[in-house]
Amino acid sequence: MGIAFKSSERATLGVEWELQLVDRSSRHLRQEAQELLSELPDLSAGADVPPLRHELMQSQVEVVTGICETVEDAKRDLARNIDRMRDVLDPRGTTLTCSGTHPIDDWRDQSFSPGERYGELVEQMQWLARRILTCGVHVHVGVRSPEKAIPMVNALAKFLPHFLALSASSPFWSGHDTGLASARSVVFGALPTSGPPPNLSGWSAFEEYLETLLRAGTIASIKEVWWDIRPHPDFGTVEIRMFDGIPTLREVGMAAALCQSLVELFDHQLDRGYGLPNPPSWLVSDNKWRATRYGLDARVITDGHGTTVPIRDDLYELVRELRPVAARLGCAEDLDLVSEILDKGASYERQRAVVAEGGSLDDVVDMLAAELRGGLTRAEVSVGDGAGAR
Repeated sequence: MGIAFKSSERATLGVEWELQLVDRSSRHLRQEAQELLSELPDLSAGADVPPLRHELMQSQVEVVTGICETVEDAKRDLARNIDRMRDVLDPRGTTLTCSGTHPIDDWRDQSFSPGERYGELVEQMQWLARRILTCGVHVHVGVRSPEKAIPMVNALAKFLPHFLALSASSPFWSGHDTGLASARSVVFGALPTSGPPPNLSGWSAFEEYLETLLRAGTIASIKEVWWDIRPHPDFGTVEIRMFDGIPTLREVGMAAALCQSLVELFDHQLDRGYGLPNPPSWLVSDNKWRATRYGLDARVITDGHGTTVPIRDDLYELVRELRPVAARLGCAEDLDLVSEILDKGASYERQRAVVAEGGSLDDVVDMLAAELRGGLTRAEVSVGDGAGAR
């Protein structure tokens, strides 16, 4: 089985941002995706990859960039289309939020989006698919050849806990605190072809593995491989899918900068004949769980002997290492937001702080709406400034 990889000339970017449609007064999700897309046909139809798309639930939409050269380009692309969405949603009393899970709503109360693909998914996966009331952010970074794609996927797997801890935004599920930093990673991770990527030796091994899954009937197409990081042959990218729903455009830019800088670094290292990180599967899975549970307070395993370090320290060191690469790419300021999050808190910490200070989960939804609308973090908004206060 040969899988054609449409190589990219450089580390271009594409971002997919899944958003929630929320009633401004009740703070509950609204099943309005179909109406929204029908009022924006120029964004939702006609193109192979339209800028605005359905997700599994009618209470969610996905906004997608075109091929971008820089993080700044990607942020502008997203902001422009979100403004178009708000022109339609604001008169309806609907606002946008993004978090890995909605703090209040229950998956049993949701309506599914139309489309054969979603119907087949629910029929095949049943309860596993019906529960996917989750949002995430996917970052595509261009790769210059298929021979580089698998070593990069293996190397990026080392940073799964870093991606998740920085973006973890789903401490609440159906109105209850789960005790996790990221409930989303557990809910979505239950799908049989999700989770950390298998450690493969190269592109031919990837082709053979996918052929085996197809022959066995585990998947019907490559699109049903939902690894946390995967090659995307049609786009000529590696796709980092580990991020929880990210509540602000600034933090989306940070995630894109982190991914682009790592891929650019790995590209140069491969060109120079260096080996890339290649952690064993057990270490990747263990570290992902640690970030799922403890977020930025996790200690991650760094070697086969069980040595651990605080993930915060590892992130500070990673930013220091990547800063020259990010400067060349023009995204150093976006990358530096990592340090701000380490100081002021990731989304799961900001959400819990609202409750710890006497607020309700309605107040958490308000904060998420205010953050997305203004690109603000909790340090810059107060409870009551969000959706319900408008």
